[in-house]
Amino acid sequence: MSVIEHVRAALDRAPEQYRTTGRPFVTLTYAQSVDGSITTRRGERLQLSNERSARFTHQLRALHDAILVGVGTVVDDDPQLTVRLVPGRDPQVVVVDSQLRVPISANIFRNERRPWLATTAAADARRVIELEEAGAQTFRLPATDNGWVNLRALLEQLGALGVRTLMVEGGSRIITSFLLANLVDQVIITVAPVLVGGLRAVEALIPFDGPAPLRLRNVAVEVCDDDVLIRGDLGSLPR
Repeated sequence: MSVIEHVRAALDRAPEQYRTTGRPFVTLTYAQSVDGSITTRRGERLQLSNERSARFTHQLRALHDAILVGVGTVVDDDPQLTVRLVPGRDPQVVVVDSQLRVPISANIFRNERRPWLATTAAADARRVIELEEAGAQTFRLPATDNGWVNLRALLEQLGALGVRTLMVEGGSRIITSFLLANLVDQVIITVAPVLVGGLRAVEALIPFDGPAPLRLRNVAVEVCDDDVLIRGDLGSLPR
């Protein structure tokens, strides 16, 4: 089977998971260099995927109810987060933004669906009004000890809103946070044949004296022109 067929098969489990847990099935996906970098340094955008694997990413978006990124990705890259390269419906955009830094001029405000902003009780009330007047919908959620949005609470909120499948695209802090919270069901990584030596896609996950590294199961690999697609399940730990 191709990688996209493996993805579809994995997503077939989403309705049952949604019924039993009330949370969406989470697909974590990103593009990286051979040495594990997603950009040269934080705050800079680097195009890694080739044209064919970019279309593959848009296929993935079309298969999911919603797509989630951190506010840093919106500020630095200003993505559209649409499926403009393939037929299909745009997913609901969700931005994790504990301090409501997302600019009103961002491309996500031009999409057909109004963006959802996940923030905390500490968010400035005036900023909430500004963003909602610009078309956003905000959700105040519990915070972690460091003041970030609690991701489990966020998934529960999304599940309550009917989101059964969620695609998480980054950036590095969001990627790492979802992995650390054990909230990822499948991983899809596009590996570009370049060396960058820059910002790592995944930050520290495991202490030197900790458990074994996270291992993907049911792995599928596909060459996409000169990029390599890797997909695997990551749902073996108790929820």
